[in-house]
Amino acid sequence: MIKDESVEKVIDESQQGTPLALQHNVKNTRKLYIESYGCQMNFSDSEIVASILAKEGFNTTELLEEADLVLVNTCSIREKAEQTVRKRLEKFNAVKKVNPGMKVGVLGCMAERLKSKFLEEEKIVDMVVGPDAYKDLPNLIQEIDEGRNAVNVILSKDETYGDVAPVRLNSNGVTAFVSITRGCDNMCTFCVVPFTRGRERSRNPQSILEEVNDLWERGFREVTLLGQNVDSYLWYGGGLKKDFEKASEMQKATSVNFAKLLELVAQAQPKMRIRFSTSNPQDMTLDVIESMAKYDNICKYIHLPVQSGSNRILQAMNRLHTREEYFELIDNIRKIIPDCAISQDMITGFPTETEEDHQDTLSLMEYVKYDFGFMFAYSERPGTLAERKMDDDVPEETKKRRLREIIDLQQKHGLFRTQEHVGRVEEVLIEGPSKKSDAHWMGRNSQNTVVVFPKEQYQVGDFVNVKINECTSATLIGEAVGYSKNN
Repeated sequence: MIKDESVEKVIDESQQGTPLALQHNVKNTRKLYIESYGCQMNFSDSEIVASILAKEGFNTTELLEEADLVLVNTCSIREKAEQTVRKRLEKFNAVKKVNPGMKVGVLGCMAERLKSKFLEEEKIVDMVVGPDAYKDLPNLIQEIDEGRNAVNVILSKDETYGDVAPVRLNSNGVTAFVSITRGCDNMCTFCVVPFTRGRERSRNPQSILEEVNDLWERGFREVTLLGQNVDSYLWYGGGLKKDFEKASEMQKATSVNFAKLLELVAQAQPKMRIRFSTSNPQDMTLDVIESMAKYDNICKYIHLPVQSGSNRILQAMNRLHTREEYFELIDNIRKIIPDCAISQDMITGFPTETEEDHQDTLSLMEYVKYDFGFMFAYSERPGTLAERKMDDDVPEETKKRRLREIIDLQQKHGLFRTQEHVGRVEEVLIEGPSKKSDAHWMGRNSQNTVVVFPKEQYQVGDFVNVKINECTSATLIGEAVGYSKNN
């Protein structure tokens, strides 16, 4: 079973609880229970882990009490995520007292950061595995089966898991994640990712195309290309992105950047919807936007985190772009793809943030008028430059008040954007039942906005043209007027 961490998010009909697709092989005799928290990459990694362990005799289960192995894939990006994981570990250990044969392991970013605390000080887990060490799971499981604690959190310079076919655990059978890069070279002062996931390296584009083609053959109709920073994708034969300048002239001439990868995937499956996440404003180039405009099956939606509207705070965060450069990028997106939806990540209460800085953030939001967003109050993360060099000096009450103002403004802008769709006929890919009505389907349009409409004769996985009749600040409500040309 995979669960997501709850976040401050302006959305009222989200991608939801479709039936869990359990991995089952009649020859397997052991049972794996796995939960994931945090970013989409963690959910994708859990599917890789399930695939590796399926070959070691494990079927997945959604019943914690019957599991032989319990794994939690963790996130360290915010304090709340770590608190949630700790509560789950308490639950797992309570069950373990009843089922002493059960083994508990921690995967992901918390594993790398808190390995000694979990294993030696608190003794609450049997196994700790970092994001680049999942292929070592067979050896680590043998260790814990023999009564020893096991740990591998070594960061890799080349591991991309491009040769592992993921088990689609959290799947509705329609949409799927495809990982294209791992790691991050952008040392934002608030972020632990470079320390927990290592340097940027990209996956062979041929293996990406093979995975996309396989998903299409299996009935999937939408893929999201995943990376901590997808715009930095660069394949030149393998290796870290930072070493590209040392590559041969032939490698440079035949290299594939993100814009080219988008085109290759779009051409490989012209009816497959393509999304991507996450972008970094300092790395997104015009050729990416132009590739999006060129192909109808590349969705007209960009998640473009900005974190703050203040140049002073952006500099303190080590975000290598200014407010003005961000506006220029937004203007280019609007010019090249007029109907493109844009969403944001925003952190309020970063160290030294003043009321003037906060007002700069609100004015940036007024300029862009995001379709939706993910908004958080700053929480200090151990090991980051901000934690080591800056005082967390904004009072909690001030953080909460500023966050509320940001959320309120986003709700206003969300309604403004959804109202733009009313009266239009838009293509929607059906993902499953609406969470509010069994008589309605829920799907998304190209702009990633949730659309709800009566079921009638349509089925999950159908592309349907829907006339939008009304809206909330995050959901479009309409009626189907027929199958789309892509069906």
